[in-house]
Amino acid sequence: MSNSLINEKSPYLLEHAENPVNWYPWGDKAFEKARREDKPVFLSIGYSTCHWCHVMAKESFEDSEVAAILNENYVSIKVDREERPDIDSVYMSVCTALTGSGGWPLTVVMTPEQKPFFAATYIPRESTRSRIGLKGVLGVLAEKWHGDRAALLKSGEDISRLVATPDRVSRGVADETLLKAAAAQLAEAYDKEYGGFGKAPKFPTPQNLIFLMRYAALSGDRRSREIADGCLKGMYKGGIYDHIGGGFARYSTDREWLAPHFEKTLYDNALLAFAYTEAFQSGRMGLYRSVAENTLDYCMRELLSPEGGYYCAQDADSEGVEGAYYLFTQSDVVEALGDKDAKHFCECYDITPEGNFHGKSIPNLILNQRWNLLPEGYDDLREKLRIFRAKRMELKYDTKMLTSWNGLMLMALSKAARVFSDRRYLMMAKALASFMEEKLYEGDKLKARLCDGELKFDAQLDDCAFYALGLLELYAADFEPKHLIRARELAERIVSDFADGKGAYYRTAEHSEKLLFRPMEIFDSALPSGSSAAATVFDLLFRYTGDILMRQYRDELLEVISGHCEKYPAGSPWALCALLSGVYPTKELLCANPDETVPELLSAVTLRYSPELTVVLKSPKREEALTRIVPFSRDAVCKDGKAAFYICENGACREGLSL
Repeated sequence: MSNSLINEKSPYLLEHAENPVNWYPWGDKAFEKARREDKPVFLSIGYSTCHWCHVMAKESFEDSEVAAILNENYVSIKVDREERPDIDSVYMSVCTALTGSGGWPLTVVMTPEQKPFFAATYIPRESTRSRIGLKGVLGVLAEKWHGDRAALLKSGEDISRLVATPDRVSRGVADETLLKAAAAQLAEAYDKEYGGFGKAPKFPTPQNLIFLMRYAALSGDRRSREIADGCLKGMYKGGIYDHIGGGFARYSTDREWLAPHFEKTLYDNALLAFAYTEAFQSGRMGLYRSVAENTLDYCMRELLSPEGGYYCAQDADSEGVEGAYYLFTQSDVVEALGDKDAKHFCECYDITPEGNFHGKSIPNLILNQRWNLLPEGYDDLREKLRIFRAKRMELKYDTKMLTSWNGLMLMALSKAARVFSDRRYLMMAKALASFMEEKLYEGDKLKARLCDGELKFDAQLDDCAFYALGLLELYAADFEPKHLIRARELAERIVSDFADGKGAYYRTAEHSEKLLFRPMEIFDSALPSGSSAAATVFDLLFRYTGDILMRQYRDELLEVISGHCEKYPAGSPWALCALLSGVYPTKELLCANPDETVPELLSAVTLRYSPELTVVLKSPKREEALTRIVPFSRDAVCKDGKAAFYICENGACREGLSL
């Protein structure tokens, strides 16, 4: 018999709609029931492609005994963290405060007034000598709710007060010292042997690499570039990169990047494609272009919806087995390629009789001594294996389309279109921008999620900021002023809806649903924080338009971020990309052209790696819209019927040069 999740659109919630647990979606109905029946609330937060979410569901939420305990003693709520990142942010803060760590599935028990008194991540069904199981936890908390409720209520009040109290951090100094300290901190955490930062598990954190590449280019710090290259090459060699079909898994469980949790998410692949594209632009290494293109092609092949937006993810599990879709035996390769080709392929990609993952093999190049080169002559073989594995089993999809993640994909496609001079990527970027403008607004209000035809949830800070970044990158690729205008509108909404009045920005808008507290995220995690992204939006808009208000917003936010990052300078690397503009000289190039073409010289300039440079193109058809958003372009004119170039450095502009 179905529960209340049957009416939801989220694939994750629908996975639990037939559970014996009487699940409710987050909302007034569930909390009113908890108050009416005098029961605590059991909150479970996860996402559809999460391996351990599947494990806990199979062990516990599909189990009639666990369901009976929950249904008798609790009101149970399921939340998809990807469509409600605000709820996830609030209760992940609780889990981190109580346990010192977080993750998914996230398990929280709270009062009907949303005050938490217990939090954990994955909990096994049964207790062991070293760990209490879910049945034990539920029994103990139910007993305390009836026998010692005062203690639980006090705990809930104390925890709520702890996590809801804002950090009292004064504004810091946003200067070169912070940049140097962040680069040094990343260098200290760098794994010299395999790339990446810290120990297992390892996350790609492309924002670290983008910051290091830009910092190296502007400061001359060669070590930062070496670290970025080591990470990019190390991830490519490992099994976290899908050598057969392109794209990256979400993270690696080991130091070597060999064995991932196999879910593939849009945001990871968009950010990594962006990072590899930027690495190619600055170093012209063919490997980086190949990885970027294969990653984007994976997204376009596997995640692009018929509507024109991009789905969230593909599942980690196949036919109930983690990673089964991605694993090969030597006999699999022989079946797909034949004996001769299979022998060479298995030797190159470490597919062995004993395997490297539960008796089977994850293709990788970790032991291949030509690790910094692309193996030659294997393209057709990899494509044959991709088709072979697609036929043997299927992967589930999370078919939500999130505004924030599609904004990142727009950013990656636009960057690739410009750097690779590839009209295919430009067409796909333009199509995505049109989809977002036409399908993700309800009237004039941007929404956060489209799924199965349902547009729902108000846009949050990262929705606005990532979308704006995508549009700004698209402007750099096609010079259409409408992208700057839309990005400026989003920036103005960020200021009007999310500002705290002290230079910082909340995740949720002022008019949004009131939670335990209004979350504010400063530090980057697997994704850049909305605060980091907003700082970069303000920075780029100031550089493109000359609007000093944007510079003011940028500088105030960077001071807040610097204050929070005093003890951990590398905590917000995406924001540090905006700080680079305040520390190192920037250049603004304006080209006035007599026709609608892009001058050859301008194309050559945009291909160069110049993180300090922004480029504006004025032409007859662009002129009216451009002068509205870029006022200083009004007086730029062609010279003798030819394109004229105006270059500004350090606040001073030179006369137009005709070339």
